[in-house]
Amino acid sequence: MRTSTLTTITARSLAGVLIFSAVSAVGGAVALLFTGGLGMPLSLLEGSPFPSFAGPALILAVIIGGTHTLAAVLLLRHRVSSLLWSAVAGFSMVIWIMVETMIIRGFSWLQGLYFTAGIAELALVFGLLGIVSWMTPIKAD
Repeated sequence: MRTSTLTTITARSLAGVLIFSAVSAVGGAVALLFTGGLGMPLSLLEGSPFPSFAGPALILAVIIGGTHTLAAVLLLRHRVSSLLWSAVAGFSMVIWIMVETMIIRGFSWLQGLYFTAGIAELALVFGLLGIVSWMTPIKAD
C-alpha cells in the first residue's frame, strides 16, 4: 500500500521521538541507580512513597523506557498495535513528568523537554490515526 509523503515523515518523526525518549529514560534510570540520584538530595523525595531514587529509576526504566522501546520497535516493524503503544508511551511520559514535578515541587527545562516529547508523540499518533483532516491515516501492512 502506498502512503503519502506526509504520512511517512510523520511516522519517521514519531519513531525518532520514541527512540529519543526510550534512550533518555533508560539512560536516566541507569544514571540514577549508579549515582544514587545524580547528585540530587534525597530531600526532594520527602513526602513521596520513595525512600531512595531506586524506585523512581526502576519506574523510569521499565514503564517509560519499556513502553517507548516497545512502541518504537512495533512502529518500525509496521505493526497494527504500534499506534496504541505509541499513545501509551506518550501518555506515560506526560504523566511521569506531571507526577515528578509534583513530588519534587519544582520544574526544570529537562522536564519541559520531556513533557513536550510526550505531547509530540500524542500529536503524531493523532495525525497518523487520521484525526487531523490534512493527513492520510497510516495503513497496516
